[in-house]
This record gives sequence, structure tokens and C-alpha cells, in this order.
Amino acid sequence: MSTELVLLVSDIFIPLRSPDIDTQFKSILVPNKIQHVLCLGNIGNQETYDWLHGLSGDFHAIKGDYDINKNLPEKKAVQIGNYRIGMIHGHQIIPMGDLEILANVQRELDCDILVSGYTHQLSINTKENKLYLNPGSLSGSLSPMVEDSIPSFILIALQGEDATIFSYVLSDKNKKFEVGQIEYFRGNNELKIVKQIGDENINNENENNINNENNINNENNENNDNEDKNILEKDEKKENIEQNELIQNNDPNSMLQNQSEEIKEAENKDEKMDE
Repeated sequence: MSTELVLLVSDIFIPLRSPDIDTQFKSILVPNKIQHVLCLGNIGNQETYDWLHGLSGDFHAIKGDYDINKNLPEKKAVQIGNYRIGMIHGHQIIPMGDLEILANVQRELDCDILVSGYTHQLSINTKENKLYLNPGSLSGSLSPMVEDSIPSFILIALQGEDATIFSYVLSDKNKKFEVGQIEYFRGNNELKIVKQIGDENINNENENNINNENNINNENNENNDNEDKNILEKDEKKENIEQNELIQNNDPNSMLQNQSEEIKEAENKDEKMDE
């Protein structure tokens, strides 16, 4: 089963509120690596629009409250694999980012995932078995509604009914961007955190349904200490693979294959050490 990579970006505002997209993001967002690009408005100039359009042959954009292209639709829905994804910028939502109002748009567009922008803050939510995503601002552009806008975007890997959500956040431009990972199953209200960037970046209506893998095996006896160490080493390997190969690898499926091989290699090494 093939994996479809979907890039979500919003509120870039070049050059009105931001001079450019950070080079760290530009270095990994290159043409022919991502199958679908969904832009949620307020792009900025034509050069930025053309750059986004060139990242994928399947490009969709909607109009924000500051877009110069007046021919863009205010909302739309696209079918990608088993998922129907609805798009709206979000300036139409009052109060801003309100999940109840967004749920009305979700029902109108009859979508499994509703993606929106405008808030300049990355968020991941579920409500009534539907998924709601906001990629924040790709450029970290200034906003009168947010004191400190942080550059961010979302990449979704869709495979059948499964959706893996990768959140890219550049909280410190002098350091490497951080990547969070959350798993979601279509028609489910649960989110499973595989790797968490920070609580302030992840909001979930039903927090009791989120299982943080970092808390597993925290309270084991002394005999399990070595096992805990091995799990952490495997998590680090998985994290490095996801960050370095998710976009840069020509074949999205090889990310999953390489991850499996790395884990097997670590397990074989552990068995030899035990002997």
C-alpha cells in the first residue's frame, strides 16, 4: 500500500510580514518529494505562490483575508486516498479557531480532516471522530493576535485508514527544527503521540485518549532498566530516520522500510550483548 505525503502550510505573508521562509525549511521542502500541497491562505507575493506550486503536481490553495489572488476559493474539499480533506483559511471562524464553529464547516464539507490557518499557531485536535489540523505560519510571520509566532508546518503521511501527522516547529532559528509525530486512524477520536514537541503545540479535546509512548516503561524494576535503555535508543534511531528521510528520500515508502531495518539491527545487537 503506497503512502501519500500531504504538506499543509499557511499564513506566509511574504514580504508583508516576513522577509522569507527559513532556510532550514526550504532545504527540506523541495520539488518532487511530496505528492500533495495544501495551502490555507495568506501566501504573499507571486514568487512564493509559484514556489509552493512547484513543490508538487497536485497543488491546492484557498484564499486568506490578505491574498492578492482573488480568484482562489474561500473553501474546498479534496480527496486524497481514503481521506476527504476540507480546507478553509479560518478568518471566517468567530471566535478565532473555535472548534465548535470549525465542526460546522467540517459537516458542510463532509470531510474526514478539516485543515485551517489564520491563528499562526500549530494545533492538532479531534472532535466527534474527525481530525482538525492547523499548521501555523510557515514563515513565522507577525500577527497582531499572537505575541510570538513560531515557524511551523505539518506533513501528513496517509496510508489506507492510517494518518501519521508530523509537525515541524522552528522555535529557535539558531537550532535545528523539532519534529513531533502523532498517529490517527480515520473515524476515530483518539490520537497517539509517538513523539511530542511540547504541550503548548498540541491540543486535544479528549486528553485521556492520548497515549504518550515516552511514559511507557517509566516504572519498572531494576531488571527492566536495560530494556528501557534499549527502547530509548530505538526511539532515537526512529526519530533520526523520520527527520532525515521523510522528505529527502525520493521514495516515501522507503522511510518505513528503513525504519524497520534499523530497529531489527538494534535488536540483533542487543541479543548479542545479552549473550
